[in-house]
This record gives sequence, C-alpha cells and structure tokens, in this order.
Amino acid sequence: MSYTALYRKWRPVSFEDVKGQEPIVQTLKNQITSERIGHAYLFCGTRGTGKTSIAKIYARAVNCERPVDGSPCNECPTCQAILSGSSMNVVEIDAASNNGVENIRDIRDQVQYPPTEGRYRVYIIDEVHMLSIGAFNALLKTLEEPPSYVIFILATTEVHKIPVTILSRCQCYDFKRISLETIAARLRELTQAEAIEVEDKALMYVAKAADGSLRDGLSLLDQCAAFHYGKLLTYENVLEVLGAVDTAVFSQMFNAVREGRTRDCICSLEEILIQGRELGQFVTDFIWYMRNLLLIRSSDDVEGLVDMSEENRKLLKEDASRSDGPTLMRYIRVFSELSNQLRYAAQKRVLVEVALIKLTRPAMEPDLDGILQRLGALEAQLEDLEAGRIAIPASSPDGCTAAMEMRQVSASHPVETETPPERVALPPAQMEDLKLVRNEWAKIVRSIGGGAKSYLRDTVVEPGGEGCLTIVFMDSMSYDMGKRPKVIGELERYVEASYGRAIYFKTRLAGRGERLNTIYVTEEELKEKIHIDIIEED
Repeated sequence: MSYTALYRKWRPVSFEDVKGQEPIVQTLKNQITSERIGHAYLFCGTRGTGKTSIAKIYARAVNCERPVDGSPCNECPTCQAILSGSSMNVVEIDAASNNGVENIRDIRDQVQYPPTEGRYRVYIIDEVHMLSIGAFNALLKTLEEPPSYVIFILATTEVHKIPVTILSRCQCYDFKRISLETIAARLRELTQAEAIEVEDKALMYVAKAADGSLRDGLSLLDQCAAFHYGKLLTYENVLEVLGAVDTAVFSQMFNAVREGRTRDCICSLEEILIQGRELGQFVTDFIWYMRNLLLIRSSDDVEGLVDMSEENRKLLKEDASRSDGPTLMRYIRVFSELSNQLRYAAQKRVLVEVALIKLTRPAMEPDLDGILQRLGALEAQLEDLEAGRIAIPASSPDGCTAAMEMRQVSASHPVETETPPERVALPPAQMEDLKLVRNEWAKIVRSIGGGAKSYLRDTVVEPGGEGCLTIVFMDSMSYDMGKRPKVIGELERYVEASYGRAIYFKTRLAGRGERLNTIYVTEEELKEKIHIDIIEED
C-alpha cells in the first residue's frame, strides 16, 4: 500500500477535528442545527488554515442522514459516498485550472437539476480569485438567486482580488492563522499516534516554521521524520533538514553587527553556508530574532509575546539591553528589504553580505538612518572619553578622586579650587562599591537609556552608607525627574544584574557653592598619608 502524507491522512473529517477555527466551526454548526443554511459562502485566509477541509465537512453535514450536533456522522451512505468522491451532489472545482467562462457556464447548466440523493448540491470552488472577469460575471446571477437545493462555497487566499459584486452575495468567513500552541499540540498528538519519537523543542520549532499553517506544519514534520526515520527526531535534526539556524548563532551575529565587526559577520555567514543552511530562511529567522529583541526592549511583560524557554529569554534580554529601539528598527528594516530582494536574486550571498556591511558600517550609507547611527556612535565615544577622564587607574593611591567631577560642575557651582580637597576614610566594603560604580558610571548611565540617560548624565556618585550610594544632581529639573522610584529602581536592577551587587541608591540636589572634590580612601590609605596612628574614640 502506498504511503499517504500526514496532512492527507489526518485531514479533519468532522467539525470536532478542526483546530484553531472555533468561531467559524460553531457558527456553521449552529446554522445546520437551526436549519438556517445560506446559499453562498466565502472562506478566505492564509494557506493551510482549514478552508477546504471545513468546506468538505460542511458539504457532508448538510446532506447527512443522521447529523450529530451539526457534524456529519460519516457513516451513513450519503456521507460515505461523499467521502469516497463518488457522490454527484458535491462538486469540487479548482479555479486555477478551470477559470474560463465555459467552466462557469457548465456549472450554471448543472444547477438546474436537483440532487439525486440527499438534500443539497454543493459546489466548492477553490482558489476562486483565479477566475477571469468574464467567469465572475457569468457566476453573478446564479450566485445571487440559485435554486433552493444549491450551495456555493468559495475558497481563496487572496480575498482582495474578489469583485465586490461577488463579496456582497456571500457570507464571508475569515480564517485566522493557527496559533503556535495549537499547531504544536496537534503535532504532538499526531506523533504519538504515528509512534514517531520527537523532542518537544523540535516540535515547537516545526510549529514556528509552519507560520500559522497546520498543513505546512504536518508537511515539515513529515519531511523531518522521513530524513531521520526510526530515530529520535531532535532539535538539531530539524535545523539540519529545514536549513535553519540555531538561536545562539543569531546572538553571535547580532553582537558582531552591533559592535561593527564586519569580518566576524562575514565569517559567521560563511559557516552558515558551509553547514548547508538556506539563506532565505536565515534572513527570515534573523528578522524574527530582532523582532523579539525589540519587543523585550519595548515592553515590560513579554511572556505572551515572545514564546521561548526561560533560558533563551534571558539571553534575549542581555542582547536587548545592549542596543536601542531605533537601531533595532533600522536593522529590521534593512533585513526586511533584503528578504524581498532574495526571492528573485541570483546572487543571494552577495545581497546578504551587502546588508551586513550596511549594518556594521553606517557611514557608508547617506540616508537618515545611517546619519543617526553615526551620531549615536559619536555620542557614545564622547561619553567613553569622559568616563576615561573620570575613572581612576587601579594603581592610583587616591582610589576615588572627584577632581574631574568637580570640573564638570564648576560652571554652575563655583567652588574654591585653591582649597585642598578633604580626604575621607571609608570602610572597605563601602569603598569597593563606590569605586566600582564610579568607574562604570558612564557605561551604566548609557545602558539605562531612555529619558533616564539625560537625567543622570551630569551627576556625581558619593557614599551613602552600608550598601548604599548617593547620586548628587547638579540642577533641580534633572533632580525632579531622576529621583523618581521608577528611574532609581531600574538603576538598582541593572547594577545588580550586571555586577552582582545589591546596591541601593539615594538622591539629593547639590547645594549652591558646595564642594564636590572630596577624596575617598580606605582607612589604611589614610594612615599612610598622614603617618600617624588614628585613635577611634567612643
């Protein structure tokens, strides 16, 4: 016996077997049980969502001798005849190859005769948008006033090509894409029935690659299972068969692009090609990866938006924190344009390499996006330069001087620079926290991003007690915005996540004429400087 593909073998035969289209199924079942059956239906939606399957089920249900809650019994002679394709009451027409006026005239001649068995003659016209204008016009009158025993079911993936005169004569049902969870659950059910051993992670990737089409998901699963027949179907096997790329490769590629490492990007692309991955699939998946990064950066709660394991979500958050929204949108825009170009390109690799060079070398692009990214890079370099002047080398005996910080605020808060700075001793733990945050302050502020970046830019960090630091603001406007719990909370979370230190931050506004050139040292360093013993009194 010849092998039957999974999508054909497991095609739904009753309304209960249909997955992901519950509103449409319930509406059609209610029409049958209440005997409010229409004469013309239009099923529209993307491929593999159940349009033709539901049309065939509906054709059996309206003719079934013993329907069960609106569904066909599939056991009576009428249902059996329709299932076997021997019934003259159900006619299925492919409009892609029968799109002329003469084909529609044949239908118009046939509808004059009542069904020989059952109650209705059902005409299922698939890909109806392929009919010619003349064929549509020939169908109009029959579609508007058919005999009481005739039902037309039109199916299409491109509803915008259907004339308005046809749409107005039909009940229109929009078939939505089937959710990732629904496809994965169905695949899991069928693999158990077919005794196919498969990892759950592999099933989830197949469901994602199906892109809302259950039929595509079954075809991809069939392909992967055939390639690794009799073995456990793993995630790596699926990537190998489908020519896809692992998430870790996307993370490496994204960081190389973000840091402007053109050579590393080209080498990573070379490895992808050597492994036999398909470039079009790589571009599509990379766009999806950057979409997830943008969602994580733009929304606090992404549990329902980014469907992946907690481990991968944590890696995504790390990558998202290293970039900003406008840059990610530019990356997505460039790769979306590339995806359209790859469909008809002869040299796909060259186009992908050019796109990667665009991303890593924005100076080569004269458009607005490139200019904005270059300005952002210049700002980051200036901030790094400032950080370099503020930060004190590890070998410096002073540890944490604030001389540069004092120069930053001298314009708005004049101080007596001739007066030598005061030296204050700190416990080792407080000194360590202060040194860490001061040396990394410019990087921390830049990583916070958003409005907080501008509020915290001209600030000085001082000790605030055990496990606590104080942020000193130079102007009242920045102080009012920067002292908000949301800003401080985000800052504390970032420091803990990046440096493993639970440091709390307080805020205050610098007083007029306040000196901010205090040098903080450890008690041992202070003893070395003054060369006398320090006696602590109760």
